[in-house]
Amino acid sequence: MKQSVNSNRKKVFITGRIPSLAYEILSKEFDVTMHDDLRLLSKEEIIAGLKGKDALLCLLSDTIDKDIIESNPQLKVSANYGAGYNNIDIVAAGEANIPVTNTPDVSTDATADLTLGLILAIARRIVEGDKETRAGRFKGWAPLYHLGVDVTGKTLGIIGMGNIGKAIARRAKGFDMKIVYTSRTRLSEQQEKELGFTYMSLEDVLKTADFVNLSLSYSPATHHMVGAKELETMKPSAYLINTARGPLVDEKALLKALENKSIAGAALDVYEFEPQITAGLEKLDQVILTPHIGNATVETRDAMAETAAGNIAAVLRGEAPLTCVNQDYLSKTIMAAK
Repeated sequence: MKQSVNSNRKKVFITGRIPSLAYEILSKEFDVTMHDDLRLLSKEEIIAGLKGKDALLCLLSDTIDKDIIESNPQLKVSANYGAGYNNIDIVAAGEANIPVTNTPDVSTDATADLTLGLILAIARRIVEGDKETRAGRFKGWAPLYHLGVDVTGKTLGIIGMGNIGKAIARRAKGFDMKIVYTSRTRLSEQQEKELGFTYMSLEDVLKTADFVNLSLSYSPATHHMVGAKELETMKPSAYLINTARGPLVDEKALLKALENKSIAGAALDVYEFEPQITAGLEKLDQVILTPHIGNATVETRDAMAETAAGNIAAVLRGEAPLTCVNQDYLSKTIMAAK
C-alpha cells in the first residue's frame, strides 16, 4: 500500500495502481491510501481498505456493489477510473446519497483511434500477416497472397452516435467511408446533413454496413444487443468491431457466426465475461483480440486520473462533482444549496 498520512485530513482509498498524477493531486489535501499493485482487490479487501475513508477511487474492473457501499456510512463519493460505470451499483449509491462520477470525454480520441486501427487491421489482415512473417512463412510477394479488403469507400455502421461514435465517424471520413448509424438519440437533420451521416434502424444498419461498430454504453436494456439474429442480418462480407462493452455482444452467438462464416470477421477490445474470453475465439484467424486498451495511452490515462481526482477533491471540499452520473443526487445537492 502507498500512503500519505495526516490524521486531521479527509481520507481517500484508491483500489489499484493508476497514474501517479491522481495520488499527487489528492495527497496535497487529503490522506490517501492506494493499493499500489496490478492485482485486483477482492470484495473483502475493498471493504477493509474503505473502512474509515471519505472517498473511494475505484477501477472499472472493480465491482462496487451494495455491500461495499453500505459498509462505510462515512463514504461521501465514489469516483470511477473509467468512462463506463456499470461496475458500480448506482441505485445503492443513490440511496446512500453518494455521488458516483466517471471520466468521460477524455477517452474519446484514444478509443476512436484504436477503433480505426482495428478496422484497418481486420480488413487488411495485419495481425495475421505479422504472425505469418514472424513464423518464416513469407516467401515473397505474389498476386493472390494474403489478400484483404479495402476500407476506403466502404460503409461503416455505427451503433451509438455519442462523442466516441462521432469521433470514429470523423476519422472514417478520411477514408471516404459512408457513415450510417443508429442511436438512442438521433442527431438533428441539420447535423446529419453537415456531417454526411445517414440515420437508419438497427436492422438496416446491420444489413447495410461493411463494418459494424459498437459505440454505446452498457445497461441491462442493451445486454446482447448483438446476438444470433443480428449477426444473421449482417452481410457475410461484414466485420463486427466492439470497443465499447463486452456484454453488448452474445459471444457464443458470435463464435458460431464466425465458425459458420456468416460474417467475415470480428475485432474485439472488450469481452462479455472479461477478462475471460469465450473459448474458441482465440483460435480463429479472422478475429483480432486486444486486452481492453481503448483508452490505453499515457496522455489519456493521465487525463482520466486528473478527472477522477478532481471529482473527489470537489466533493470533499463541499462542491458539486465535475462529472456526476447519478443526476438524482446532483439535483438533491443543488436543491439543498438553495
